[in-house]
Amino acid sequence: MRSRLLPVLLLLLAGSPATQPAPPTCYSRMLSLSREVTGDFQSLQAMEPSEPCVRYLPTLYLDIHNYCVLAKLRDFVASPQCWKVAQVDALKDKVRKLYTIMNSFCRRDLVFLSDDCNALEYPIPVTTVLPDGQR
Repeated sequence: MRSRLLPVLLLLLAGSPATQPAPPTCYSRMLSLSREVTGDFQSLQAMEPSEPCVRYLPTLYLDIHNYCVLAKLRDFVASPQCWKVAQVDALKDKVRKLYTIMNSFCRRDLVFLSDDCNALEYPIPVTTVLPDGQR
Protein backbone atom coordinates (compact mmCIF):
# COMPACT_ATOMS: atom_id res chain seq x y z
CA MET A 1 0.00 0.00 0.00
CA ARG A 2 2.79 2.37 0.93
CA SER A 3 4.55 1.79 -2.38
CA ARG A 4 1.39 2.84 -4.26
CA LEU A 5 0.98 6.06 -2.32
CA LEU A 6 4.49 7.31 -2.97
CA PRO A 7 4.07 7.85 -6.75
CA VAL A 8 0.69 9.51 -6.21
CA LEU A 9 2.14 11.75 -3.53
CA LEU A 10 5.06 12.70 -5.76
CA LEU A 11 2.68 13.61 -8.59
CA LEU A 12 0.62 15.78 -6.27
CA LEU A 13 3.68 17.55 -4.92
CA ALA A 14 5.10 18.12 -8.38
CA GLY A 15 1.89 19.81 -9.49
CA SER A 16 0.96 20.45 -13.05
CA PRO A 17 3.71 21.16 -15.54
CA ALA A 18 4.73 24.79 -15.51
CA THR A 19 3.25 26.71 -18.40
CA GLN A 20 4.56 30.03 -19.45
CA PRO A 21 1.78 32.56 -19.98
CA ALA A 22 1.98 34.53 -23.16
CA PRO A 23 3.64 37.89 -22.62
CA PRO A 24 1.26 40.82 -22.74
CA THR A 25 0.88 42.45 -26.11
CA CYS A 26 0.62 46.16 -26.67
CA TYR A 27 -3.08 45.73 -27.39
CA SER A 28 -3.76 43.67 -24.25
CA ARG A 29 -1.88 46.20 -22.15
CA MET A 30 -3.90 49.11 -23.57
CA LEU A 31 -7.15 47.23 -23.06
CA SER A 32 -6.41 46.22 -19.48
CA LEU A 33 -5.12 49.68 -18.53
CA SER A 34 -8.18 51.39 -20.05
CA ARG A 35 -10.46 49.10 -18.03
CA GLU A 36 -8.42 49.79 -14.91
CA VAL A 37 -8.62 53.56 -15.46
CA THR A 38 -12.40 53.42 -16.00
CA GLY A 39 -12.85 51.32 -12.87
CA ASP A 40 -10.62 53.60 -10.80
CA PHE A 41 -12.55 56.65 -12.03
CA GLN A 42 -15.87 55.08 -11.03
CA SER A 43 -14.48 54.16 -7.62
CA LEU A 44 -13.14 57.68 -7.16
CA GLN A 45 -16.51 59.21 -7.93
CA ALA A 46 -18.17 56.88 -5.43
CA MET A 47 -15.58 57.56 -2.69
CA GLU A 48 -15.10 61.32 -2.99
CA PRO A 49 -18.49 62.81 -3.91
CA SER A 50 -18.10 65.76 -1.54
CA GLU A 51 -14.77 66.91 -2.99
CA PRO A 52 -15.60 69.65 -5.54
CA CYS A 53 -12.68 68.93 -7.85
CA VAL A 54 -13.73 65.29 -8.27
CA ARG A 55 -17.21 66.35 -9.37
CA TYR A 56 -15.73 68.56 -12.09
CA LEU A 57 -13.33 66.05 -13.59
CA PRO A 58 -14.11 65.00 -17.16
CA THR A 59 -15.82 61.63 -17.36
CA LEU A 60 -13.67 58.60 -18.10
CA TYR A 61 -15.60 55.88 -19.87
CA LEU A 62 -12.91 54.69 -22.22
CA ASP A 63 -13.08 52.76 -25.44
CA ILE A 64 -9.64 52.38 -26.97
CA HIS A 65 -11.26 51.70 -30.34
CA ASN A 66 -12.84 55.17 -30.44
CA TYR A 67 -10.58 57.83 -31.98
CA CYS A 68 -11.91 60.44 -29.52
CA VAL A 69 -10.32 58.56 -26.63
CA LEU A 70 -7.00 60.34 -27.21
CA ALA A 71 -8.61 63.78 -26.78
CA LYS A 72 -10.52 62.46 -23.74
CA LEU A 73 -7.27 61.33 -22.11
CA ARG A 74 -5.57 64.68 -22.85
CA ASP A 75 -8.53 66.59 -21.38
CA PHE A 76 -8.46 64.53 -18.22
CA VAL A 77 -4.75 65.06 -17.63
CA ALA A 78 -5.16 68.82 -18.28
CA SER A 79 -8.09 69.15 -15.86
CA PRO A 80 -7.55 71.17 -12.66
CA GLN A 81 -5.56 69.59 -9.88
CA CYS A 82 -7.19 68.12 -6.81
CA TRP A 83 -4.58 69.02 -4.22
CA LYS A 84 -6.24 67.11 -1.40
CA VAL A 85 -7.15 63.92 -3.26
CA ALA A 86 -4.23 61.55 -3.77
CA GLN A 87 -6.41 59.13 -5.76
CA VAL A 88 -6.87 61.78 -8.48
CA ASP A 89 -3.10 62.17 -8.83
CA ALA A 90 -2.70 58.39 -9.08
CA LEU A 91 -5.47 58.21 -11.66
CA LYS A 92 -3.93 61.02 -13.70
CA ASP A 93 -0.63 59.12 -13.71
CA LYS A 94 -2.40 56.04 -15.10
CA VAL A 95 -4.17 58.17 -17.71
CA ARG A 96 -0.84 59.71 -18.76
CA LYS A 97 0.66 56.24 -19.01
CA LEU A 98 -2.24 54.98 -21.14
CA TYR A 99 -2.00 58.01 -23.44
CA THR A 100 1.73 57.48 -23.88
CA ILE A 101 1.29 53.78 -24.60
CA MET A 102 -1.47 54.49 -27.13
CA ASN A 103 0.18 57.44 -28.81
CA SER A 104 3.78 56.25 -28.88
CA PHE A 105 4.60 52.65 -28.10
CA CYS A 106 1.52 50.90 -29.50
CA ARG A 107 0.44 53.32 -32.18
CA ARG A 108 0.76 50.73 -34.95
CA ASP A 109 -1.19 48.10 -32.99
CA LEU A 110 -4.24 50.30 -32.48
CA VAL A 111 -7.25 50.28 -34.79
CA PHE A 112 -9.95 52.88 -34.32
CA LEU A 113 -13.40 51.60 -35.20
CA SER A 114 -15.34 54.77 -34.46
CA ASP A 115 -14.99 58.49 -33.86
CA ASP A 116 -18.17 59.02 -31.83
CA CYS A 117 -17.08 61.39 -29.08
CA ASN A 118 -20.53 61.34 -27.42
CA ALA A 119 -20.14 57.61 -26.82
CA LEU A 120 -17.30 58.37 -24.40
CA GLU A 121 -19.45 60.64 -22.24
CA TYR A 122 -21.67 57.93 -20.81
CA PRO A 123 -21.04 54.32 -19.84
CA ILE A 124 -22.50 51.63 -22.02
CA PRO A 125 -25.03 49.73 -19.91
CA VAL A 126 -24.05 46.12 -19.40
CA THR A 127 -26.90 43.72 -19.88
CA THR A 128 -26.95 40.04 -19.12
CA VAL A 129 -28.98 37.81 -21.37
CA LEU A 130 -30.27 34.78 -19.51
CA PRO A 131 -30.99 31.50 -21.25
CA ASP A 132 -34.63 30.91 -22.21
CA GLY A 133 -36.93 30.20 -19.32
CA GLN A 134 -34.68 31.69 -16.62
CA ARG A 135 -35.34 34.91 -14.77
